[in-house]
Amino acid sequence: MRLHQLVADAAAVTPDRRAVSGPDGELTYGRLSARANAVAHRLRLAGVGPGDRVLIWSDKSCASVAAMQAVLCVGGAYVPADGNAPVSRVAAMARDCDARAVLTTDTRLPLITTELGPETRCLDLSAPADGPAQPIFAATDPDDLAYILYTSGSTGTPKGVCVSHRGARAFVDWAVALLAARPGDRFANHAAHTFDLSVLDLYAAFSVGAAVHLIPAELAYAPVQLAEFLYEEQITVWYSVPSALILMMRYGELLGRPAPPALRAILFAGEPFPVGQVRKLAGWTDARLLNLYGPTETNVCTYHETLPADLTRDLPVPIGLPACGNRVWACRDDGRPARAGEEGELIVDGPTVMLGYWGREPQRGPYRTGDIVRVLDDGSFDYVGRRDHMVKVRGHRVEPGDVETALTAHPRVAEACAVVVGAGIDARLTAFTVPASPPADSAGGRRLDALELRRHCAERLPPYLIPDDIRVVDTLPRTANGKIDRLALTSGMAPRPS
Repeated sequence: MRLHQLVADAAAVTPDRRAVSGPDGELTYGRLSARANAVAHRLRLAGVGPGDRVLIWSDKSCASVAAMQAVLCVGGAYVPADGNAPVSRVAAMARDCDARAVLTTDTRLPLITTELGPETRCLDLSAPADGPAQPIFAATDPDDLAYILYTSGSTGTPKGVCVSHRGARAFVDWAVALLAARPGDRFANHAAHTFDLSVLDLYAAFSVGAAVHLIPAELAYAPVQLAEFLYEEQITVWYSVPSALILMMRYGELLGRPAPPALRAILFAGEPFPVGQVRKLAGWTDARLLNLYGPTETNVCTYHETLPADLTRDLPVPIGLPACGNRVWACRDDGRPARAGEEGELIVDGPTVMLGYWGREPQRGPYRTGDIVRVLDDGSFDYVGRRDHMVKVRGHRVEPGDVETALTAHPRVAEACAVVVGAGIDARLTAFTVPASPPADSAGGRRLDALELRRHCAERLPPYLIPDDIRVVDTLPRTANGKIDRLALTSGMAPRPS
């Protein structure tokens, strides 16, 4: 079954049941299906057909969810872009994936139209509530491209992770079974739709005719409002990065009142969850606590349900055993599989592995994650760290090269290095910059200004890639082989207050 079939089937059986609620109201399954069909007809008139890519540049809303379904209905693949991303970044994504059309809001429409050529149709997201009676439902193969998620790239250029209907459904069907999801569930959608966590929120709900409640981006790290959202919306399944849960416990007074009786599962992914914080969460609720692991390229490939024994360890909760029908193992540096007690790079082969990066050779064979894990006695895995310099901040994958490329595009920056200072919820993306000498513009000897550099980054990067702290230094420390010594940069440093 294709992803868009889920909404159509639920609309046929329970058209009056709520499907999605968000900042722009709510839609029943019948209205969601009708709105998707209306947008699908507009896309068809714009020349969008099977295999075409359509970029959706919008804040999270019922309208953007309907737009995703519309793109799938015409046989296309949707490409979500952060509503707060600068237009230059969005246009670069559209050009990279050769988007046939862009769906966006009326305020963003003139911005993107001037950036793209006439061959890319730019359309307003708004559409009539009811579409033509005859629905559009293009024939697609399970292995056809369903969506592209752009991630931070080590070269400074975002990479488009291509996911098929079959790959997405392998994850969604597994998650539905794991959670024993049912029509009465209320899924919270905390993650941005550019983030692979959101796939579970949306499509697991649609699989069983449940409701998904969109959390606006401005509330994503507002602890008091997040805690209230959990109670007021009577959420039954919560899925987010650990950072959000820690904020809710620390500043949202979550632990100061009884857990909501409706809550039955808390899922977390995207970064290690300090065991001390998990203990607090486990002491507050009887809901299942599930740690899901996997890079965007594999979605979820392992999982672990927290057990009492996990809370006695001083390590983060294990990332667990293979999920979604994947084959997962750790490979030592000598190429041999790691055994119990040994460390190695985690490798994944199976149905949720991506088709490949857009514009590059297809993914053939197992995917090397670049994550180092330790094999436990039961065959499950502990996460140890990264093989390369990629880091995670508040659950977002950050390639320092992406940030460094943006900073060195400034005419008065000679070098830049991005690192993470602090850990867990206190982690801050910090950039060190070396001024150009002599200055590359007419500003004379004026010292680089951190605020100026942040504004410069905001014109080129999505919000999660903008450094929390930018420090100007005379030189960057080097190792014996001439590489930037990142450890020396952060040694003994404490993060500045945000």
